[in-house]
Amino acid sequence: MTTRRSFLTSAALLSAGLLVSPSLLAYNKRYVGLQLYTVREAMEKDPAGTLARLAKIGYNSVEGATYTGSQKFYGMTPKEFAALLKQNGLIMPSSHYRLGEEQMNGAPVQGTMLHGWDKAVDDAAAAGVKYMVCAYLSESERGNMDHYKYVADQLNKAGERCQKAGLQLCYHNHDFEFNAQDGQLPYNLLLSGTDKKLVQMELDLYWVAKAGQDPLALFQQHPGRFPLWHVKDMDKTPQKAFTEVGNGSIDFKKIFAQADKAGLQYFFVEQDATPGSPFDSVTKSIAYIKKNLA
Repeated sequence: MTTRRSFLTSAALLSAGLLVSPSLLAYNKRYVGLQLYTVREAMEKDPAGTLARLAKIGYNSVEGATYTGSQKFYGMTPKEFAALLKQNGLIMPSSHYRLGEEQMNGAPVQGTMLHGWDKAVDDAAAAGVKYMVCAYLSESERGNMDHYKYVADQLNKAGERCQKAGLQLCYHNHDFEFNAQDGQLPYNLLLSGTDKKLVQMELDLYWVAKAGQDPLALFQQHPGRFPLWHVKDMDKTPQKAFTEVGNGSIDFKKIFAQADKAGLQYFFVEQDATPGSPFDSVTKSIAYIKKNLA
């Protein structure tokens, strides 16, 4: 199975979509989104058929996971991919990238924050993307607290370039940002070391829970800083594995009650690994969401 690290390393991550205008006061409950990493293998083989199937299941918003830096979104130009989304009644308000310190075959990976960023931003704008998200830091990109300060500086620079194009940069967390170093949490440094207007956050609720953190406390401390969420559940076993939304231990009702405080605009179901077909899992997740959250 494709791992997140190998998947993200093999392509500078970005997704395309149609520009939508979120509510100024609260997120639009009309949209139920899916992170396309959940169905990554299907998207690699048949993006058109996969998007049509997701729309039939009931999703009307997606967040992409592949932009190659060669003007291609799942093998299509920005305009071609945007047209395919529209054909299926889907929007793509958000997309994923990499920082770009790692190399592939001895060469920098293009379409990342450090390499080919101007072109990536231009392609995103052409496709109608609204939020561009730094999706993941590899182990070599994490380092010590001084290196996290460097990452924060790069996020500010990338965010400034995004704003010039009318886009918003976000940072997506895992659990490693909550491993203390020198008495500090890297995540807190990323929050304090970036301009909140240039860099906002995509909060992954699973990884926050696994790190033993309280998302409601983060909303209280940094109101309006979390316009994007990954709605991902944690099972009730000691392994704390990924599971379908509503099948695990995370209290989504309590978290969604604070959506306005967080500044939520869009959320995306994500399940990195599924026990069977990912389409069966995302069907179960959307059924729970529509009944209890949307």
